[in-house]
Amino acid sequence: MARSQLSSSNHNQFYIPSSTSSLVFLAFKVTSFSLLSKINMGIISGSSEFATPVAPARMFKALIVDAHNLVPKLSPQAVKSVDVVEGVVGEAGCVRQTNFAEGTPYKYLKHKIDAIDTDNLVCKYSLIEGDAMADKVDVVVYNVKFEASSGGGCVIKVTTEAHVKAGQEIDEATIKAGQEQEIGYYKLVETHLLANPDVYA
Repeated sequence: MARSQLSSSNHNQFYIPSSTSSLVFLAFKVTSFSLLSKINMGIISGSSEFATPVAPARMFKALIVDAHNLVPKLSPQAVKSVDVVEGVVGEAGCVRQTNFAEGTPYKYLKHKIDAIDTDNLVCKYSLIEGDAMADKVDVVVYNVKFEASSGGGCVIKVTTEAHVKAGQEIDEATIKAGQEQEIGYYKLVETHLLANPDVYA
């Protein structure tokens, strides 16, 4: 059950996007999501979990490996394209640039895969550049793990560390709002995969 249900429509407000899916403006009532966060000495750390009936390998492929193809397909109103600008898809060192659609408040974000384990379904990646960062953070680091659960589904566990620039402040409600938008995208991917059982099988 959700521990907080927050949303933000203030386009001048910074929030921490946790993947290429983060600017998908969707409203979902999430009942299988929990989030904790804390702010300490310029580093904002948070954790979240999302339970889904979809198998972990399929969610991993959709959200991590093939996100550059799937995000624009499922969210054309928000994302124009996701381009691989450096490295090899699905490997450490790969940098992907998300280009947002006209009418959205931001232009682009860049994420870099720092480490990836396709056998154990674990990925570490960083938000390294983009106007959504609003000159407030140096880098945001994410660790994502897809753990199998009963019934063939999985639990997606995400930990986040945002390194805030000196003299800048980010309120906790803004952080949670951004993370909840990401969970909305998880739900969208879940719905897509349940409706198309052969995709990423």
